[in-house]
Amino acid sequence: MLDLLLVMALGFLGSFGHCIGMCGPLTVAFSLTSQSQAAPNWRQQLSFHGLLNLGRIASYALVGAGIGAIGSVLIAGGQLAGIDSFLRRGLTILTGCLLIWMGLAQITPQGLPRIPFLHPLLQGGWHQRLSVAMMKLSLQSCWWTPALLGMVWGLIPCGFLYAAQIKAAETGNLWHGTATMLAFGLGTMPSMLGIGLFSSGLSADRRSQLFRLGGWVTLAIGILTLLRTDAMVDFTGHGALICLVMALIARPISRLWAQPLQYRRALGVGAFVLAVAHTLHMVDHTINWNPEALSFMLPIHQIAIWLGTAALLLMLPAALTSFDWMVKRLGKFWRVIHLLTVPAFVLTIAHALLIGSSYLGGLKWTLAQKLMSALLVAIAIVTLLIRTRWVWARLGMETFYSPPRSG
Repeated sequence: MLDLLLVMALGFLGSFGHCIGMCGPLTVAFSLTSQSQAAPNWRQQLSFHGLLNLGRIASYALVGAGIGAIGSVLIAGGQLAGIDSFLRRGLTILTGCLLIWMGLAQITPQGLPRIPFLHPLLQGGWHQRLSVAMMKLSLQSCWWTPALLGMVWGLIPCGFLYAAQIKAAETGNLWHGTATMLAFGLGTMPSMLGIGLFSSGLSADRRSQLFRLGGWVTLAIGILTLLRTDAMVDFTGHGALICLVMALIARPISRLWAQPLQYRRALGVGAFVLAVAHTLHMVDHTINWNPEALSFMLPIHQIAIWLGTAALLLMLPAALTSFDWMVKRLGKFWRVIHLLTVPAFVLTIAHALLIGSSYLGGLKWTLAQKLMSALLVAIAIVTLLIRTRWVWARLGMETFYSPPRSG
């Protein structure tokens, strides 16, 4: 029940930003099309948009049933068995990261590029064909046209919708998947019904404000999603480390691989957000918000916690200044502030080695732990070497090295 309320809250609060901004114009277009023959009264408008949204929600529910059924097959095969199964954990962290990305994109629409693997779906041929089919269908005058139009609308690719669908897949049950998508659809209904009925009274500035407000809500729910299980401690910690590595090497390797540089700011902010989620989850699940519990931990773990805290504090200034207006205001000092992420990275590696579940902090010193520790150290060394121009010169590859921008 709590999960359904959380999904409904995601749909309700997030829709005031995301859905109004993305689907609002489409709703208005349908509304104008329905008025092309004669100006309908408010009852006819309510009937049109009510059927339109009921059809959309029905489409969501049917997709949720299919996704839940697929999840039930995976449970039967053992892939989704138990709340701590690998696939279930993966779906949870994918949902959380997707929501965090979308929230940040709504807060600063020009600050982040589109999600790479979603862009072809959101802007590709499938999206365009469905949009054209919907506009043709909206010209029909049958009473059931709005409902059918809504069902087609529910199939249009949408990153916000993907997050709910992943959550439905995680339930691993046909009925639970249906209920999840039904809750999400009902959550989005007030804003979509409202924008259809009162679109003329909502200014562009107000829509922009709601869009950003919805981004903060989406970001918060994404972080809450990452905090749901104990496994998220490792997932968020290692996710932060991976994002930090990619952010640090993005500039030096940009002549060989340009893509990471395009996403460098997103990777850096993502590393910080995941690190915060990792810290909050550890405080909640490991020490239960009781600082005195730290004194009962092993000395090596206590040292690791202080190293991790120092790393997080060093990342904080960079995260707070990752905005275009801050870059312009700080000038050359912006790079100095963001260079703090290098010692933060070193401290993060030390933190992971000392307290990570598969590294030096384990109770047993197995071959697997030795290999994992060596791999982590190797990643740290390679990352730091990639950032050094001298190394590229010694390898005869200096022409491929991208130096820092002056000024």
